[in-house]
Amino acid sequence: MFGDIKISPSILSADFMNFERDIRMLERGGTDFIHVDVMDGHFVPNLTLGVPFVSQLRKITDIPLDVHLMISNPLEQLDWYLKAGADWVSVHMEALHGEGEVREFIQRTREAGVHPALTLKPDYPVEELEPYIAEVDMVLVMSVFPGFSGQSYIEGSEDRVGKVAEMAKRLNPDLLIEVDGGISAGRTAGLVCAQGADVLVAGSGVFKAEDPEAAIGILRNAGAEAR
Repeated sequence: MFGDIKISPSILSADFMNFERDIRMLERGGTDFIHVDVMDGHFVPNLTLGVPFVSQLRKITDIPLDVHLMISNPLEQLDWYLKAGADWVSVHMEALHGEGEVREFIQRTREAGVHPALTLKPDYPVEELEPYIAEVDMVLVMSVFPGFSGQSYIEGSEDRVGKVAEMAKRLNPDLLIEVDGGISAGRTAGLVCAQGADVLVAGSGVFKAEDPEAAIGILRNAGAEAR
């Protein structure tokens, strides 16, 4: 929280016919993470990448893999992603049923040497994170409803980032706060970073930019200047 700004481009916006080319571009651009959106067509109305993709991605790059599970049965599939090479795994609070499942997710992820993160949809109460915020390494605040890339930022999402930051100040000052949805250097990166965001997920903001490699640094600088 309020550390150096990190960039996590969403690989879902890359060129599917040229993934490795785009990975090399991210490496040259100095990206901090690669954000992998896993959708099951049930928890969200879209179907995307899965375990084989994460496993193959791990073989071709050392960039930390930031795996976001948008699936209805995360505890059943968790071990697959832990073994496939994820460095960070984010699971939705909405897909975990009760305190027992939340703590099971955190424990199993830590035991595998992977960073646990919790995330929540834009209409899920931020306060539900408080009992667990000291036990995770990152909270992912969604600034769009998950399911499709290229959506517009939901106005006011920065207020939710601020609420997480306030909790973290009291309970886990080392927490990373990640934001995903409609993030661009023009305005929204500054809005969320001013409230405490450390990690910016960007799909179109990187891969659809005129110069994607340069866009990573531009996005990072926009967040840093807002501090």
